[in-house]
Amino acid sequence: MSAPDSALLGACSDRRARVLKHLRANGGGVAIVPTAPEAMRNRDSDYPYRHDSYFYYLTGFTEPEAVLVLVAGGPGDDTNSSILFCRPKHEEREIWDGFRYGPEGARAMFGFDEAHSVEDIDKLLPPMLANRATLAYPLAATADFDARVRGWLDAVRMQGRAGVSSPSAALDVRTLLDEMRLFKDAGELVTMRRASEISAQAHVRAMRASRHGLREYHLEAELLYEFRRHGAQSVAYNSIVATGPNACVLHYRAGPAELRDGDLCLIDAGCELDGYASDITRTFPVNGRFTPAQRELYDLVQAAQDAAIAETRAGVPYNVPHDAAVRVLAQGMLDTGLLDRNKEGTLDDVLASGSYRRFYMHRTGHWLGMDVHDVGEYRVPGPLPAGHEGERAWRPLEAGMVVTIEPGIYVRPAEDVPERYWHIGIRIEDDAVVTSGDCELITRGVPVKADEIEALMRDNGGMSR
Repeated sequence: MSAPDSALLGACSDRRARVLKHLRANGGGVAIVPTAPEAMRNRDSDYPYRHDSYFYYLTGFTEPEAVLVLVAGGPGDDTNSSILFCRPKHEEREIWDGFRYGPEGARAMFGFDEAHSVEDIDKLLPPMLANRATLAYPLAATADFDARVRGWLDAVRMQGRAGVSSPSAALDVRTLLDEMRLFKDAGELVTMRRASEISAQAHVRAMRASRHGLREYHLEAELLYEFRRHGAQSVAYNSIVATGPNACVLHYRAGPAELRDGDLCLIDAGCELDGYASDITRTFPVNGRFTPAQRELYDLVQAAQDAAIAETRAGVPYNVPHDAAVRVLAQGMLDTGLLDRNKEGTLDDVLASGSYRRFYMHRTGHWLGMDVHDVGEYRVPGPLPAGHEGERAWRPLEAGMVVTIEPGIYVRPAEDVPERYWHIGIRIEDDAVVTSGDCELITRGVPVKADEIEALMRDNGGMSR
């Protein structure tokens, strides 16, 4: 069993200290953060285990059946403890399922103040809640964990006649952790850059492998091979490999559809590396050459992405890159005839009515981090124009945030739509680190310009065509 990275463990310790400081500032209390449960796939077979992101963010610990408890004293109380409950050592289970740190090993390796067997949590946790002002945990995350928390609180309340008090306030610990996770530290960015490099190489491999007669699942296999070959533990999300009309289905899964000469293929796929996601989308011609209609819409989507990229920097409200992309796309819809000028009016009319959503129905980006649709508020309290009282302002971007930039266009057949565009679905997506200046695109290891894609596919690196 390889030792966990020391930089990661140091970061986890610092994050726990921030949570404890927050609890102390609010009169003291206890934070409880469980990891994810194992999930059965079918008889005697589990899904591959993946830890809970919040838990991993604070611990770096990847075993199931674990709970982190942080105890912070109130006024006059210097208590400050990080406690892990985890599976005990078990020789027979380790033969079948693999190495376990056990409480003592976990305490020493991961830097906790205490560690205990998770089998003892119902006995040991209630005293930690006694006489604490606040309880912070993932409120209503699961019915099972809510029931366990109620049981621990009931055990404390039973001692009320002896003068023991239970927490009088409950907080959702995720509110605090979401704000912390939204800003990536240097170590997190190193991991995310590497995940992006691996994913970019996988997209390049899939492009080079593409040819008439293959199936979508063949290209998915190329992606998975490249992810695992470079050490990524998993996909960050279910890979989308969509050819022809399937590219107009936003959450399509790679299936058995045949790649056909003259069609496009849209791949939205990224690996997860050491707990962090990457997220890339590219659209390319199966035969390596865009048709005129495909190229026309592809260049439009790329222009929309360029407009959004130019607005992705610190201080700019989150919605501004989206609005910039929409403006380019809407104008292009009018210019190509996807939207009828006589019916829809001017560009401003189209933007006001939202008629562009017929062909572009999603937003241009989302937070990225440990989860592919990562945590963090998109709107925050702030000044608003007259008539918008009671709403919340779009959050300004800040250095250290990571966002995706992913405009698209999706054309389904219809009588009022030029036939040359039917069944064309295009999305271009990159991952961007927000800085005080131009954003850092960390996924450009795979070409994005149409000419570069065609050149790559002509020079397929010796792969069979």
